[in-house]
Amino acid sequence: MKNDLEKYIKLCIKNDREGQLKIYQLFSPVLYGICLKYMKNEDDAKDVFQEAFVIVFQKISQYKFEGSFEGWLKRIFINKLIETLNKKKKESFFLDVFDPDTDFVEEEELDIIPIEQEKLLEYIRDLPDQYRTVFNLYVFEKLKHKEIAELLKISEGTSKSNLNRAKHILQKKILSIKNFKTA
Repeated sequence: MKNDLEKYIKLCIKNDREGQLKIYQLFSPVLYGICLKYMKNEDDAKDVFQEAFVIVFQKISQYKFEGSFEGWLKRIFINKLIETLNKKKKESFFLDVFDPDTDFVEEEELDIIPIEQEKLLEYIRDLPDQYRTVFNLYVFEKLKHKEIAELLKISEGTSKSNLNRAKHILQKKILSIKNFKTA
Protein backbone atom coordinates (compact mmCIF):
# COMPACT_ATOMS: atom_id res chain seq x y z
CA MET A 1 0.00 0.00 0.00
CA LYS A 2 2.79 2.45 0.91
CA ASN A 3 4.55 1.86 -2.42
CA ASP A 4 1.26 2.23 -4.29
CA LEU A 5 0.47 5.45 -2.44
CA GLU A 6 3.89 6.86 -3.29
CA LYS A 7 3.30 5.91 -6.93
CA TYR A 8 -0.10 7.64 -6.95
CA ILE A 9 1.33 10.79 -5.36
CA LYS A 10 4.09 10.92 -7.98
CA LEU A 11 1.48 10.50 -10.71
CA CYS A 12 -0.53 13.36 -9.21
CA ILE A 13 2.55 15.58 -9.25
CA LYS A 14 2.58 15.00 -13.02
CA ASN A 15 -1.15 15.91 -13.20
CA ASP A 16 -2.00 12.32 -14.10
CA ARG A 17 -5.77 11.74 -13.87
CA GLU A 18 -5.42 8.08 -12.88
CA GLY A 19 -3.21 9.00 -9.93
CA GLN A 20 -5.66 11.72 -8.89
CA LEU A 21 -8.56 9.29 -9.09
CA LYS A 22 -6.73 6.75 -6.92
CA ILE A 23 -5.88 9.36 -4.27
CA TYR A 24 -9.49 10.55 -4.36
CA GLN A 25 -10.84 7.02 -3.99
CA LEU A 26 -8.48 6.17 -1.14
CA PHE A 27 -9.07 9.26 0.97
CA SER A 28 -12.44 10.74 0.02
CA PRO A 29 -14.52 8.84 2.62
CA VAL A 30 -12.40 10.10 5.53
CA LEU A 31 -12.03 13.62 4.16
CA TYR A 32 -15.71 13.99 3.32
CA GLY A 33 -16.52 12.82 6.85
CA ILE A 34 -14.35 15.62 8.20
CA CYS A 35 -16.20 18.14 6.02
CA LEU A 36 -19.53 16.87 7.34
CA LYS A 37 -18.35 17.36 10.93
CA TYR A 38 -17.43 21.00 10.39
CA MET A 39 -20.17 22.26 8.08
CA LYS A 40 -23.82 22.75 8.99
CA ASN A 41 -25.22 20.99 5.91
CA GLU A 42 -24.24 18.54 3.20
CA ASP A 43 -24.22 21.12 0.39
CA ASP A 44 -21.64 23.25 2.21
CA ALA A 45 -19.64 20.12 3.08
CA LYS A 46 -19.60 19.06 -0.59
CA ASP A 47 -18.47 22.52 -1.70
CA VAL A 48 -15.57 22.61 0.74
CA PHE A 49 -14.70 18.99 -0.06
CA GLN A 50 -14.41 19.79 -3.76
CA GLU A 51 -12.47 23.02 -3.19
CA ALA A 52 -10.05 21.33 -0.79
CA PHE A 53 -9.33 18.51 -3.24
CA VAL A 54 -8.50 21.10 -5.90
CA ILE A 55 -6.01 22.63 -3.43
CA VAL A 56 -4.58 19.18 -2.69
CA PHE A 57 -3.87 18.52 -6.35
CA GLN A 58 -2.45 22.03 -6.83
CA LYS A 59 -0.11 21.66 -3.86
CA ILE A 60 0.70 17.95 -3.98
CA SER A 61 4.21 18.69 -5.23
CA GLN A 62 4.85 20.35 -1.84
CA TYR A 63 4.38 17.02 -0.04
CA LYS A 64 7.87 15.88 0.95
CA PHE A 65 7.11 12.17 1.53
CA GLU A 66 7.80 12.73 5.22
CA GLY A 67 5.17 11.96 7.81
CA SER A 68 1.66 10.84 7.12
CA PHE A 69 0.18 11.73 3.74
CA GLU A 70 -3.29 11.42 5.26
CA GLY A 71 -2.27 13.90 7.96
CA TRP A 72 -1.02 16.29 5.27
CA LEU A 73 -4.38 15.96 3.47
CA LYS A 74 -6.35 16.51 6.66
CA ARG A 75 -4.42 19.70 7.43
CA ILE A 76 -5.33 21.12 4.00
CA PHE A 77 -8.97 20.19 4.50
CA ILE A 78 -9.15 21.63 8.01
CA ASN A 79 -7.50 24.86 6.89
CA LYS A 80 -10.00 25.15 4.02
CA LEU A 81 -12.91 24.43 6.37
CA ILE A 82 -11.78 27.12 8.81
CA GLU A 83 -11.21 29.59 5.98
CA THR A 84 -14.73 28.88 4.67
CA LEU A 85 -16.32 29.28 8.09
CA ASN A 86 -14.45 32.55 8.62
CA LYS A 87 -15.64 33.88 5.25
CA LYS A 88 -19.24 33.10 6.19
CA LYS A 89 -19.00 35.61 8.99
CA LYS A 90 -18.53 39.23 7.98
CA GLU A 91 -17.13 40.01 11.39
CA SER A 92 -14.92 37.93 13.60
CA PHE A 93 -15.84 34.27 13.49
CA PHE A 94 -14.88 33.82 17.13
CA LEU A 95 -15.85 36.31 19.74
CA ASP A 96 -13.18 36.48 22.36
CA VAL A 97 -15.65 36.46 25.22
CA PHE A 98 -13.79 34.34 27.69
CA ASP A 99 -14.53 35.30 31.26
CA PRO A 100 -12.25 33.26 33.52
CA ASP A 101 -14.70 33.51 36.41
CA THR A 102 -17.79 32.25 34.64
CA ASP A 103 -17.09 30.71 31.24
CA PHE A 104 -14.71 27.85 31.79
CA VAL A 105 -15.61 24.89 33.91
CA GLU A 106 -13.06 22.14 34.37
CA GLU A 107 -13.80 19.03 32.37
CA GLU A 108 -15.88 16.61 34.31
CA GLU A 109 -16.60 12.94 33.93
CA LEU A 110 -19.94 12.38 32.29
CA ASP A 111 -22.13 9.32 32.40
CA ILE A 112 -21.84 7.45 29.12
CA ILE A 113 -25.16 7.29 27.34
CA PRO A 114 -25.38 5.22 24.16
CA ILE A 115 -26.34 7.28 21.11
CA GLU A 116 -26.44 6.47 17.42
CA GLN A 117 -23.52 7.89 15.47
CA GLU A 118 -25.80 9.66 12.96
CA LYS A 119 -27.74 11.34 15.77
CA LEU A 120 -24.52 12.51 17.42
CA LEU A 121 -23.23 13.86 14.10
CA GLU A 122 -26.54 15.72 13.67
CA TYR A 123 -26.15 17.26 17.14
CA ILE A 124 -22.57 18.28 16.39
CA ARG A 125 -23.66 19.88 13.10
CA ASP A 126 -26.33 21.85 14.98
CA LEU A 127 -23.76 23.48 17.26
CA PRO A 128 -22.98 27.15 16.56
CA ASP A 129 -20.03 27.41 14.15
CA GLN A 130 -17.45 28.50 16.71
CA TYR A 131 -18.37 25.75 19.19
CA ARG A 132 -18.54 23.05 16.50
CA THR A 133 -15.14 24.02 15.10
CA VAL A 134 -13.35 24.02 18.45
CA PHE A 135 -15.12 20.78 19.46
CA ASN A 136 -14.04 19.02 16.26
CA LEU A 137 -10.46 20.25 16.44
CA TYR A 138 -10.14 19.17 20.07
CA VAL A 139 -12.07 15.90 20.02
CA PHE A 140 -11.50 14.52 16.53
CA GLU A 141 -8.23 16.13 15.46
CA LYS A 142 -6.71 15.82 18.97
CA LEU A 143 -5.32 19.37 18.93
CA LYS A 144 -4.42 21.10 22.18
CA HIS A 145 -6.08 24.38 23.15
CA LYS A 146 -2.86 26.26 22.40
CA GLU A 147 -2.81 24.84 18.84
CA ILE A 148 -6.51 25.60 18.35
CA ALA A 149 -6.02 29.14 19.60
CA GLU A 150 -3.14 29.73 17.17
CA LEU A 151 -5.02 28.17 14.25
CA LEU A 152 -8.22 30.13 14.86
CA LYS A 153 -6.52 33.31 16.12
CA ILE A 154 -8.35 33.26 19.44
CA SER A 155 -7.17 33.01 23.02
CA GLU A 156 -6.68 29.66 24.73
CA GLY A 157 -9.39 30.67 27.18
CA THR A 158 -11.86 31.21 24.35
CA SER A 159 -10.96 27.80 22.95
CA LYS A 160 -11.59 26.19 26.34
CA SER A 161 -14.80 28.13 26.81
CA ASN A 162 -16.12 27.20 23.35
CA LEU A 163 -15.30 23.53 23.95
CA ASN A 164 -17.01 23.62 27.32
CA ARG A 165 -20.12 25.24 25.86
CA ALA A 166 -20.23 22.72 23.00
CA LYS A 167 -20.01 19.83 25.46
CA HIS A 168 -22.80 21.22 27.58
CA ILE A 169 -25.08 21.74 24.58
CA LEU A 170 -24.39 18.18 23.39
CA GLN A 171 -24.88 16.82 26.90
CA LYS A 172 -28.29 18.52 27.18
CA LYS A 173 -29.42 17.12 23.84
CA ILE A 174 -28.21 13.61 24.66
CA LEU A 175 -29.78 13.68 28.10
CA SER A 176 -33.07 14.82 26.56
CA ILE A 177 -33.09 11.63 24.47
CA LYS A 178 -32.47 9.54 27.57
CA ASN A 179 -35.24 11.34 29.46
CA PHE A 180 -37.59 11.01 26.49
CA LYS A 181 -36.94 7.25 26.21
CA THR A 182 -37.46 6.64 29.95
CA ALA A 183 -40.57 8.80 30.22
